[in-house]
Amino acid sequence: MATVKLDKTITLAMSVADRQASVEWYSKHLGFEVVFSADEMGWTEMTTNTDGVTIGFGEEENPQAGNCVPVFGVESVDESRRALEAEGIEFDGDVIVAEGMVKLTTFYDPDKNALMLAEDLSGN
Repeated sequence: MATVKLDKTITLAMSVADRQASVEWYSKHLGFEVVFSADEMGWTEMTTNTDGVTIGFGEEENPQAGNCVPVFGVESVDESRRALEAEGIEFDGDVIVAEGMVKLTTFYDPDKNALMLAEDLSGN
């Protein structure tokens, strides 16, 4: 049995230098559409052609190629984190909360690949 209960959504999070340029590229070449943008967080999400899967762009000054982080939706970040920590899973820092938007936590697989859990706080 799985340690955490995922909610059938995943966001592929990538760091980009210019979110607007990325939005234009993914829209033009892949047909993706913006579903959410939070300028104060430097974050934009777009649809993909797969139900439950979005792609998110976080703006960074010097993004590194190949920096995709899968973000798994969960019902409760706090409960999921406690369950994974009890299994010895390593986490990076504290839970991050953007009030009214999302609660996030980063953890690592055995090869030190970063993964995230996200709890939707928007009420949608």
